[in-house]
Amino acid sequence: MFRSFSVFNYRVWFIGALVSNIGAWMQATALSWVVLTQLTDNDAGAMGITMALQFAPPLLLVGVTGWVADRFDRRKLLMLTQSLLLIVGVIIGVLLLLDIMTLPMMYGFAIVLGLISAFDNPSRQAFVSDLVSRENASNAVALNAASFNGARMIGPAVAGVVIVAVGTGWVFLVNAVTFIAMIVALMLIRTDQLIPRVHAPGAARLADGFRYVGKRPDLMVAFAMVFLLGAFGMNFPIFASTMALEFGQEADGYGLLSSILAIGSLIGALMAARRDRARIRMVILGTLMFAVAATVSAFMPNYWLYALTLMLTGFAVVTTLTTANGYVQTTTDPALRGRVLALYMAILMGGTPLGAPIVGWVADAYGPRAAILLGAIAAFVAFAVGAVWLLASGRVSRTESRRFHLTVGETRPLAVVPPEAFSDELASTTPIRLPDDERERMRKRAV
Repeated sequence: MFRSFSVFNYRVWFIGALVSNIGAWMQATALSWVVLTQLTDNDAGAMGITMALQFAPPLLLVGVTGWVADRFDRRKLLMLTQSLLLIVGVIIGVLLLLDIMTLPMMYGFAIVLGLISAFDNPSRQAFVSDLVSRENASNAVALNAASFNGARMIGPAVAGVVIVAVGTGWVFLVNAVTFIAMIVALMLIRTDQLIPRVHAPGAARLADGFRYVGKRPDLMVAFAMVFLLGAFGMNFPIFASTMALEFGQEADGYGLLSSILAIGSLIGALMAARRDRARIRMVILGTLMFAVAATVSAFMPNYWLYALTLMLTGFAVVTTLTTANGYVQTTTDPALRGRVLALYMAILMGGTPLGAPIVGWVADAYGPRAAILLGAIAAFVAFAVGAVWLLASGRVSRTESRRFHLTVGETRPLAVVPPEAFSDELASTTPIRLPDDERERMRKRAV
């Protein structure tokens, strides 16, 4: 489960990311709460617009951000984006403490945060493949998700307490300090131990990532499921905050809901880390689990029962997304990984500008339970897309020995050995597997 920790660079990265993620979850909680309760009168629609403005840039800039992640030094790029996020956090915190923040100003900062994150996210995702070898990439991605959701257990709960105790402005300032941990971690990484990057032959073009995905129906199906889930099912700030208000809770109650969601998310991430590799059938199964869990949570009569169902929801969504991320990373041509991951992140996060305002309007007009059911319906549709493709691709077959037993097969991605990883010694000591009939003929000939 923790095999990637044997790599020094990954250990340093993990610690820095964990601290930074705690601050990021604190800020996300405070941002949602300040828009909902301080800058508006419980307007879920305004909250949806804020989320949309944050997640629109990754969708609009997908070609450029992916190209940048493949073209430039990802470590230096991350140091730049993390420093910019630190500065923006300080500015928002100061404006809130001075009580001069307005809703239009917050919309502007949401766009700025989205622009920086558009470059930060694909570089951060692809950088994992620079830290560990290919065979450990899926495990490293899953442990990254564990860090992300472990921080989610701590950050929102701490943010809720800080908001109630001293106000939202201090939450943004604390988050700014946590970015220092990530910057220090990036400085401590041993550059001579990074995995050599594979570069595409010829000039790197922005459209190469789109063409590559277009020739991979499995990736297109995974992206379609992730889009539906991200657009309508993963608007947790809207769901949790409006449900907290419905149950008569304050900011600390809202923060606790996010932390409880993270318990299931952390379990899902650790379970994903135990698997030998990421499989697309687990992505499909995860969307079904999410759809069922969201449907059940929409009918919970009180705060604690709703909180309990959030653990199942968190487990399902992280199982889906962690597996999808690992599948994309481990089956994509290394020379195009940054561009494909940028497209993946744009689809995952870019669905929010379309879905969040709709979900926020539904929550405002018909109540939060209707909004949650909308997300559940989207997840059922995502599952249907994956299930139909799985059947149409011929990967589901009946076992001849057992009449009603079905098996799911899948094509293994070809292991591409880049030129710098090839050696005569490796070639001369690697056995070549022969078909059984050929092996028998050679044995008789030797006799």
